[in-house]
Amino acid sequence: MAKNKAMKELFVFPYNGNALEAIDCITNDYKLIGFIDDDKEKQGVQQNGYEVFSRDILIKYPDVQILAVPGSPETYLRRKDIIESLNIAPHRFAVIIHPRSTISSLAKIGYNTLIMAGAVVTSNAVIGNHVCILPNSVIHHDVDIGEFCLIGSKVSVASHVKIGRNCYIGSGSNIINNINIGENTLVGIGSNVIASLPANIKAVGNPARKIGII
Repeated sequence: MAKNKAMKELFVFPYNGNALEAIDCITNDYKLIGFIDDDKEKQGVQQNGYEVFSRDILIKYPDVQILAVPGSPETYLRRKDIIESLNIAPHRFAVIIHPRSTISSLAKIGYNTLIMAGAVVTSNAVIGNHVCILPNSVIHHDVDIGEFCLIGSKVSVASHVKIGRNCYIGSGSNIINNINIGENTLVGIGSNVIASLPANIKAVGNPARKIGII
C-alpha cells in the first residue's frame, strides 16, 4: 500500500487581502501554520484561526515553505524589494494553485505563484516567479507574464501578449493579442488595452490611455 504523501508546512506573508484569499486556495498538499507580518500590531494575534508571527519565525522553522503575496495598486512597485527582503532561497517558495482553476500541462508556472479559483492558464503560457492571478482571469496561449506581476480578477489576456516585470493589471481589464506592456506599468480597473504600452506609466480607459508616469 502506498504511503500518504507528507503535507508541506506553509507560512503566508504578509497578512493582507491576498493572504486571506490564499487560504481558500491551499490544497491538502499544504498545512498552513500561520501568517507573517511586519506590523507589530498584527503580530501575536489570531486571525482567521491562525497566528500572525514576526519574521523571526523564519529562523525557528528553516524548512517551512513561504507564500509571499504583498502588493496592491498603491504598493505594487515595492513587491520585488519586499519579497527579496525575506532572504528566502527559491526552493522555499511555494506554488499555490486553487483546485478549481485550470492550468494547461503545457504552461510554465514559476515559484511563489498564487493562482486563485476559476483562473485559466492555457497552452504555452509562461507565468513568472512571484506572480498573483486573482479569480476568474484567463491567460491565453503563448502569453508571457513577467516576475512580480499582479493580475486582478476577471482579466482576459489574449494570445502572444508579453507583460513586463512588476506590472499591475486591474480587475476586469482586457488585453488584445500580440502587444507588449512595459515593466512597472499599471493598467487601471476595467481597461481595454488595444495597443502596446511603454514601461513606467499608468494607463486606464476604453481604449486604455496613458494618464501618468510612474
